[in-house]
Parts: sequence; structure tokens; C-alpha cells
Amino acid sequence: MSSYQTIAFYNIENLFDTVDNPNTADDDFLPTSQKRWTLKRYNRKIQKLGFAISKIGRKNDVMPPAIIGLAEVENQLVLNDLANSKALQPYNYKSVHYDSKDERGIDVALLYNAAVFTVISSKTFSINLLDEAGLPDYSRDILLVKGLLNQETINVIVNHWPSRREGLLISEEKRMIASRKTAEIISEIKAENTDAKIIIMGDFNDNPKNKSITSLVKTHQLHNPMLSLMSTIRGSLVFKKEWFLFDQILFTTNFFQSKKGTHSFSSTDIFDADFLKTFKGKLKGNPFRTFIWKFYKGGYSDHFPVYIRLKKN
Repeated sequence: MSSYQTIAFYNIENLFDTVDNPNTADDDFLPTSQKRWTLKRYNRKIQKLGFAISKIGRKNDVMPPAIIGLAEVENQLVLNDLANSKALQPYNYKSVHYDSKDERGIDVALLYNAAVFTVISSKTFSINLLDEAGLPDYSRDILLVKGLLNQETINVIVNHWPSRREGLLISEEKRMIASRKTAEIISEIKAENTDAKIIIMGDFNDNPKNKSITSLVKTHQLHNPMLSLMSTIRGSLVFKKEWFLFDQILFTTNFFQSKKGTHSFSSTDIFDADFLKTFKGKLKGNPFRTFIWKFYKGGYSDHFPVYIRLKKN
């Protein structure tokens, strides 16, 4: 009888603790800030995120996700608190995290169920960007984790590419640089094992049909199941009433092979359950956010998680 595992990605919208880090621009998330980021609000967000993660893919599966890539994580402390939240604590979640040089102090990370996934190795890769003055413009590092999922070797690459804040055209080249760096990482993995199984996930700040994604897919003959989810009425985030699918999970095509003892691709979806949505007002149906600008709303995140399900053959 086949078993299934859920692999997810979730941008969890500024998961900061309440302690000032003098080396990063985290001043917005302090009890004394305009946002009044208190311990009570922090703990509330931790419990909400833990609950949301525990429900991803649970419509069909008994267990919560085996692996969850995360974006906008401040440090190891918040990951430990998340793993120990009421909804996740029973499942023995562990995490992989490295501090990057991102000016705001937010990173990517990997949360995993240690009962089904064992980490073999992990490392990060910096994206070399320059600002308008020609000085280093630090962004989130790319995280690579190699591990055993039910005894099968899987490589997971977690991304959070540069945003569109400067404008689509101006910022596009930065995402192309990130895309090329990701392609280099894939090449490095394949140099050791040409048939390596690789999952590439993240908040790419681009849609499936944007150049940064299509060029990556073409370079390494990847499959992007998120193409089938593109819609004008649904996505992983919304901006000015327009839906986007910046959060995606791509993978090597050997996940279509059904060999005994291996995992193969089964399905994909956006996890946009009603409890993750704003339930009334002008923003009804949008992701239920923690903040809208400086105004506290007490929600989960400004993104919905996305996930794929793998079948163990």
C-alpha cells in the first residue's frame, strides 16, 4: 500500500522575536515600536502559524508536512518556538537555519519532521547583488539541505528572491541573478549525482511564467506544477486586488518515475483554507495578515502556503 508525504513552503510574514538585534534593522518589531510587537502578539502568531502548518495537506493525509521551507524567519529562537507550538510539538519537528547578511535580518529555513526526514548535510549560498552606488546589496541566502526522506536521498533548495519593491523592471535583474545562482547549485548537486532528486521551493517574487522561473526550468529541465494553478481569482498572495503565485515548488523530472522504494509526484495545491483568509470587509478572501502597514490585524501571514504531495512507491 502506498503512503504519502506532504512537502510545503510558507512565507510566514516577518516572524521576529521581541528582542532588539543591534546588527539588523528589526526596530519595527519591538514592544516599543510603532507596531507594538509585544510578547503576547508574538506568542499568538507562533501558535497560529503552528496550527496552520499542522493542517497543510491534512485533507488527505494523517500526518502534517514532512518538510516545510520557510521565508521571513529572524533566527533559530523563533524556529524553536514554532516547533514547540501546541499544534506542532507532538511531531518532533527540527529545523535548519543560518543567519544571512540580509539587512532586515530575515532568512529562509527548513522545518522537518525528524521521524521521516534525516538531514545529511546543509549549507547556504549568497546572492551577489549591487545597489545603485555599486556597493554590496545583501539579500537572503539560498539554503540547500540534503537528507533522507523515508530512506531516499532528497535535495531541497529553499529560496526567497529579491522583492519587486524597486519596481518590476528595475528589480528583475536581481531575481535573474538569484535564478542563475540557483541553477549553479543544481549543477553542483548533479555533478555529484546526475540522477539526484531535487526540490526547489521558495517565494520567488515572480510568477511561474516570469523569465527568472522559466529560464531556471529550461536550464535544468525541471517541472513546475504551479503552472496549473495560475489563475486570476486565486494565488498565494494578492496585491492591489491582483493575485500572484510567487510561492512555488519545482522539482526534477525523476519525481515522475515510479520505482519501488522511491517517492513520485502525486499532486500540488495552494493551501488557502478559509481560516487563513480575511473573513469580512474589502479584503475578504485575501490572506489574513499579521499587519497591514503599521496596523495589527492578528492574522497568520500575507501569503498562503503551497505544497506538493509525494507518493512512496
